Amino acid sequence: MSGRDTGLRALKKRQTRENISNQATRLFLERGFDNVTIAEVAAAAQVAKMTVTNYFPRKEDLALDLQDVFIEMPVTTIREREPGESALAALRRAYLAAVAERNPVIGFSGPLFARMITGSPVLVARLRDFHDDREKAMVRVLAEETGAEPGAVLPRVAAAQLGGVHRLLFEETLRLTLDERGDDEIAAIVAEDARIAFGALEPSLGGYAVRPAA
Repeated sequence: MSGRDTGLRALKKRQTRENISNQATRLFLERGFDNVTIAEVAAAAQVAKMTVTNYFPRKEDLALDLQDVFIEMPVTTIREREPGESALAALRRAYLAAVAERNPVIGFSGPLFARMITGSPVLVARLRDFHDDREKAMVRVLAEETGAEPGAVLPRVAAAQLGGVHRLLFEETLRLTLDERGDDEIAAIVAEDARIAFGALEPSLGGYAVRPAA
């Protein structure tokens, strides 16, 4: 198979996935997540039901399809922190940048999407899993970056605190979104909350997982 054929095939897959995701989101917003079936998503996207499940093994993945980005974003930030920068400082910097971008991964989803999530116990539970998985991923990267022994408690304590701040800020963004505050107002509020929350961790984590200066 030529490179051109491979590229076209990858493009076709990406377009199919995006079409399924877009049709699913439209139906979920119109009728609620729990009231839409996989078969109805397949019909709307004009694909077979098996095609939908091949791209999205769980129905929840159709609504929350940024799972990998959600979990890996803090991990990437820690790995790519600047020389002399702690994990805490890097995560604070990255979070404030995401607020400035109104990044949907940290909760800037709009009222309709926020209501869809909070209106479904299945999605609320799935989102809780995402937070837990992100914390576990941070444990692993902090252990790697500090040379900690397997099962060491300090990376777990640090990840619990850092993950807790991210969870708190996400939930606050969601709450403000449900109150139909504008994105600019939400950004101003959560940016200040982030400075306070990350600042509260400074005494314990300000000198932890600092990348050696070049």
